[in-house]
Amino acid sequence: MSALAKLVRYQWDRTLAAGLVVGGLAAVIVAWALASGTVLTFEQIPYLMSGGLIGVCLVAVGATLWLSADLRDEWRKLDRLERAVLGTGPEIDASDAATARVTAAAPGRPVHAAAES
Repeated sequence: MSALAKLVRYQWDRTLAAGLVVGGLAAVIVAWALASGTVLTFEQIPYLMSGGLIGVCLVAVGATLWLSADLRDEWRKLDRLERAVLGTGPEIDASDAATARVTAAAPGRPVHAAAES
């Protein structure tokens, strides 16, 4: 499986969000281009209603979908940390790249002092 296909498979919500935003911006640009060719306001209203509003709605849905994907990632991280702190999940060992730099503080020594040494 190619790297792009794997990225699309695992990040489907962000891929869909990016597609919706690009489609919405394209709809707004096309509506503007078509409406700019007319002088009378009543001829511009159909372009505004069809392309402009649909485009803005697509951008809003895409942005919301992207935000929900980010929030879901944050909740996963918080759940993993909670399981590690409470001891109900798998232990985090020193081979984990994210926690390998963290060192334990000696008793009575501030945590930030252990991180600086």
